[in-house]
Amino acid sequence: MNTVRSKSAEHSVKVFRAIAVIIFGALVAYFVYSTTINHASRYPFKYGLDLAGGSHLVYTANLKDVRKGEEADAMSTLRDVIERRINVFGVSEPLVQVEQSSVVSSNRVDRLVVELPGVTDVNKAVDDIGKTPSLEFKLVDKKAAAAAQAMEQASQNASSSGAKISNVTVDGQKPGELYKTTGLTGRYIKHAQLVFSNGQSSTRGLNEPIVQVEFNADGAALFKKLTTDNVGENLAIFLDGTVISAPVIREPIAGGIATISGNFTPDAARELVRNLNFGALPVPIELESTQAIGAALGDEALHAGVYAGIVGFILLSVFMVLWYRLPGLVAVIALLMYVAMMLALFKLIPVVLTTAGIAGFILSVGLAVDANILIAERIKEELKEGKELDTAVSLGFSRAWFAIRDSNIAHIIAGVILFWFGTALIKGFALVFGLGVIVSLLSAITISRTLLVALKVNTTKSLGRFLMGSGFTF
Repeated sequence: MNTVRSKSAEHSVKVFRAIAVIIFGALVAYFVYSTTINHASRYPFKYGLDLAGGSHLVYTANLKDVRKGEEADAMSTLRDVIERRINVFGVSEPLVQVEQSSVVSSNRVDRLVVELPGVTDVNKAVDDIGKTPSLEFKLVDKKAAAAAQAMEQASQNASSSGAKISNVTVDGQKPGELYKTTGLTGRYIKHAQLVFSNGQSSTRGLNEPIVQVEFNADGAALFKKLTTDNVGENLAIFLDGTVISAPVIREPIAGGIATISGNFTPDAARELVRNLNFGALPVPIELESTQAIGAALGDEALHAGVYAGIVGFILLSVFMVLWYRLPGLVAVIALLMYVAMMLALFKLIPVVLTTAGIAGFILSVGLAVDANILIAERIKEELKEGKELDTAVSLGFSRAWFAIRDSNIAHIIAGVILFWFGTALIKGFALVFGLGVIVSLLSAITISRTLLVALKVNTTKSLGRFLMGSGFTF
C-alpha cells in the first residue's frame, strides 16, 4: 500500500511539473502576442534593412594621411563616430560597418557601409549622417611658405615686365606643401566645449567664442610632444580642409587641452562643439553610392518568410502526430513552446531580424524536432524490450542524449564559425541559428521529457501500445 501511495505521489509531482511547464509556455506565448499587437510596446520586433526597408549608403574614406599599419584602427574609429552620430538622430537599429567579405579575402578597408532601417528617403539619410567636421593639426612649413610667397611676388613682377621666371628657392626650399602632417586628428578628441575669452589675450576680444578641445590619453601625449618639439612654430588647425587658425606655439602644452579660435559667432561655435562631441571624423569621407529599399519589398519578404514558417510547421506537426502519435504530439507541444521562447528572445535581446535570420530560425525548428525524433525512436526500442513506460522514457532520453549533444555541439561550432568569418548577412543567419540550437536543447531535453514522464499510459494494452508506437500500421 505504501509503495502504491509513493508511486501515486511521485506521479502527482510529475504532473504538477508538466502543468507548470505548460503554464510557463502559455505565459511566454502571451507575452509575445501582447507585445506584438501593441505597437507602442517596449519590446517590438527589430527588423533589418531587407525587411523594414530603408537606406543603404556606401562611403569611401581618404586614408592617404594615415600612417601605414593604422588604417584598420582609423576605419574602426570612423565607424564608431558615424554610429554615434546616427544614434543621436534617433534612427532605429542602424548598421555601420567596414566593408569586408570575409577574413580570408582581400578587403577594401577604405569603404564604410551604413544601413538605416526605416529611413527610405536617401536625402534624409545623408542629412542624418551630416557633414561631421574633419579636424586636423598641421605644422606650418616656414621655408615652403616663404618660397611660395617669393614665387608669387616674382610672378607678379614678371607679369608686369613680360619676363619669364624659373623656380624660386628660399634657403634651398622650393614652393611646395605648406603644411606638414602631425598625425594629430579628430580621432583623438575626448570632449569639446564652448568657452568665452576674458579679453586678456591681445589677439582675442572680450567674450569671444572659443572652442576648447580635450584630447584622450594618446592625443594628450601626442599634443604635448608636438608642442614641446616645435616651440615658436605655427600650428595650423584645419576644419574640413580649411585653415581656421594658425597660432604660434609659445610653450609646451601638457594636459591635452587645445583651444580653437576662428572669429566664430556664438551659434557657429556652438554648432562646432556639438558636431565635435557627436564625433569629429578621423579621416575625410565621400559618399560613393546610395540605395533606397522600399518598405513594400520588405513587407513582402517578411510575409513570405512567416508564411513559409507557418506552412512548414503545420506539415511538420501533422507528420509527427501521424507517425509518432502521442510522443509526436508531445514533440509538437514542445516545438510550440520552443517557437514562443525564441520569439520572446528576439524581443528581449533584441535580435535584428533579417530574411537570412528568419531562414536560420526555420532551420533551427527542423533541428529541434530532430532531437524529439531521436528520443521517440529510443523510447520505442525500450518499450519493445518490455520495459515499463517510466523506465523506457528515462532510458530513451539518457541514450539519445549523447547523439543529441554531439549533433548540437557541431551545429553550434558551425554557427560560431559563420558568425566570426561571415559578412553581415551571414552573421544574421548564424546568430539566430546558434541561438535556436541552444534553445532547442532546452526544449527537447527538458520540456519534452517533463511532459512525457507525466503521461500515464498502460503499454500492456492495445491502446497504450498504439499511442506509444510509430508508423502508419494500426
